Amino acid sequence: MSNPKIKVENLSKVFSTDEVDTYALADVSLSILEGDYVSISGPSGCGKSTLLSILGLLDTPSAGQYWLDGIDVSQIGLSQSAEIRCEKIGFVFQQFNLIDELSVADNIALPLRYSRKKHSREETAARVADCLGKVGMQNRSGHKPNQLSGGQQQRIAIARALVAQPAVLLVDEPTGNLDSKNGDAIMDLLGQLNAGGTTICMVTHDPRYANFAHKQINLLDGKIQPGDAYHGAGRQGEAA
Repeated sequence: MSNPKIKVENLSKVFSTDEVDTYALADVSLSILEGDYVSISGPSGCGKSTLLSILGLLDTPSAGQYWLDGIDVSQIGLSQSAEIRCEKIGFVFQQFNLIDELSVADNIALPLRYSRKKHSREETAARVADCLGKVGMQNRSGHKPNQLSGGQQQRIAIARALVAQPAVLLVDEPTGNLDSKNGDAIMDLLGQLNAGGTTICMVTHDPRYANFAHKQINLLDGKIQPGDAYHGAGRQGEAA
């Protein structure tokens, strides 16, 4: 059986004022195994962004436990969070967050430059080239992001997320800034990456794209709905 890349038990996040406690997440438990493709969806304000922030070590839970690739990260400090995040997590955002002054290759290499592990120039170049190949952008390494289309920029953002060989790819509304054609192409790319072994956890508001995942989780009022986190759904509802 595959080892969990992400495991949370009884996770809660509470925002408190003098008058009231508001639960953004309430008693959430889930596991994401190596090779999983998980979608998290639900209406605005249901807790999707809060959950992804905690999974990405950008926020801490109020209660509960969280293991990332076997490490208990429930209440670790900011410095250790940053180190583990850099090594274990690849982020893909709705906003591409590329640096226009840098070339595509230099944008992709950024996680390696900030890693505690030292990477030689040759190793960095080889990893960048490999990731460019995975997203089909080998001929764009010398371009600047503002010379690319939105769909191409998102491919470069995915390559950047992959370059440090993270335990899991956290994907936040990857098609939110794209038209339907480019959105479908990005979803096809994520499916190909998962088929190649990449573990993916994706937040999306689009039910059609949520159905690309093999395991679907629906949040409402900070809680996982009964019957969710199931296996078996495939691309556009086909059997996995």
